[in-house]
Amino acid sequence: MNRKIPRLIIAGLSGDSGKTIASLSLTAALRRSGLAIAAFKKGPDYIDAAWLTRASGSVCRNLDTYMVGDDIVYRTFVTHAAKSDLAIIEGNRGLFDGHDVGGTHSTAQLARLLRSPVILVVDATKATRTVAALVKGCQAFDNNVNIAGVILNRVAGPRHQQIVSESIMTYCNLPVVGSVPKLREGDAVIPGRHLGLVPPTEHAAGSAYEALLLKIADEYLDVDRLQDIARSADELEVPALPETDRRDPVVNIGYFSDTAFTFYYPENLEALEKAGAELVPISSLDTASLPSVDGLYIGGGFPETHADRLVGNRSLMNSVKEAAERGMPIYAECGGLIYLCRSLTWQAEHYSMAGVFPIDLVMSMKPAGHGYCKMIADRANPFFGVNESVRGHEFHYSGPAGSLPDADTCLQVNTGVGLGKRRDGLLFKSTMASYMHIHADGVPQWAPNFVKAARAFSASVDSKSTDATNAGIDRGTGRGGDSSGPRGELANAKARW
Repeated sequence: MNRKIPRLIIAGLSGDSGKTIASLSLTAALRRSGLAIAAFKKGPDYIDAAWLTRASGSVCRNLDTYMVGDDIVYRTFVTHAAKSDLAIIEGNRGLFDGHDVGGTHSTAQLARLLRSPVILVVDATKATRTVAALVKGCQAFDNNVNIAGVILNRVAGPRHQQIVSESIMTYCNLPVVGSVPKLREGDAVIPGRHLGLVPPTEHAAGSAYEALLLKIADEYLDVDRLQDIARSADELEVPALPETDRRDPVVNIGYFSDTAFTFYYPENLEALEKAGAELVPISSLDTASLPSVDGLYIGGGFPETHADRLVGNRSLMNSVKEAAERGMPIYAECGGLIYLCRSLTWQAEHYSMAGVFPIDLVMSMKPAGHGYCKMIADRANPFFGVNESVRGHEFHYSGPAGSLPDADTCLQVNTGVGLGKRRDGLLFKSTMASYMHIHADGVPQWAPNFVKAARAFSASVDSKSTDATNAGIDRGTGRGGDSSGPRGELANAKARW
């Protein structure tokens, strides 16, 4: 059946054009008015999505046609947007920037797929009438993309705003639905650092941050006009979706969940639950040893900025290494790989990490790998089939010190960087660590394979449980347990996002 789903894509001419602030401010204003907002982020991104989650009060979903394909992206959007009053989709990079010269996987492609009106955010710094020429060029470049309005950013003053706005209305026949001035130094809504914006889990602005977003919306955005444009969007077909019952949990899988490790696509956690996992959040900073789990998932994040506290919690690192040595399935991405390696050097400081893999890493000032990647599993491992093609993305500033030493790896890098020498996927028993981030919707066998491996590990432990119990050994750590400690606190914890 067809449904009316009000929606907007907030796009830009380039990165750093102001899309995120426009999207967050509009989302905050609409939510304050009582509307239920569905938030989405185009492309592979964790931090912008986390900020949109905070602004909307609902889980932001990523829409990435490279990692999961058009059909799944469309289904994800309509499934979640149909439950809301209005959907906001933040684009990435420039409107037409894609994977190749044809603009494959661009924000424009997503706009065509979702038949969504586009609001173009334009940095007007040191330009007036030329801004209209840029907008006109975007209109002519692909007339199948519905550019429905413009938001000006970094406007110098009233006269500047007037000339640029009148030029756009005269030559492009488009409304200017927002005009944001240059913010004073120190007024940045969200501070940045080496990997982009600081995640919301590390930002303590609270009500002051929300007030600034609402101030931007109230003073500089035409929120009513933007709602009208969103409601003008064509109806979309909402397919009948089969009921997918979540299986009863058969294993416990822990995952690091704290300010050091925040990079998890919600679909990855949901896929593990659907496959039969009870998820157990674990603080890599404060939990002294692994609770009673049958597997461990360590996502990406900022272990380098938390390195002092991570290595200060040496007991957990030792517990993780012991679990890896006993064959527990552990899956780690990027920041998780750093955690599991032997050492990390960053800003002239040297940190001894968990030591599961005999690899020393160095953090540089420039990205070592950045963009989409495609890898082939060419060795048996618990998570992917041999010869299976896996798509994902990477964004890391670290890499092996010197050339990649001899190490067991299971991924051949076809596109991307990985660890170097066209290799990625460090492998030790049932532990695998890679610089590649995956999206579970694009690798549907990953979660069932993870749960299967965890179940096999659980069965192998249970077969020895009588002797272990009599000896007073904790199943999760291989050491004497304490029900009043982290294991007792987390054993029955429910997954939360």
